[in-house]
Amino acid sequence: MRVALLIACFNDTLFPETGRATVNLLERLGHQVDFPEEQTCCGQMHFNTGYARDAVPLVRRMVDAFEGADAVVCPSASCTGMVRDHYRGLADLAADAGLRREVD
Repeated sequence: MRVALLIACFNDTLFPETGRATVNLLERLGHQVDFPEEQTCCGQMHFNTGYARDAVPLVRRMVDAFEGADAVVCPSASCTGMVRDHYRGLADLAADAGLRREVD
């Protein structure tokens, strides 16, 4: 299975060993691991501070970066929660039906 790795901003900066350990585990399980270079912040900082509309371009960039992956793995509960629980609502907020279809 082709698995795309979503690395949280703070993991990348403060805990890079978390990403390496995640890759090692996934590869030991037989998965091909991709790291989309185009990925960026999931938008959680904007969303949590009341700037939800400012998160929408980040949502678009993340959706585009992970397009075609069989699965996305993220070793961060908060970023995983942001993507799973709020991306649909942000696509709706932007009134972007195309983005909503891609998020689903």
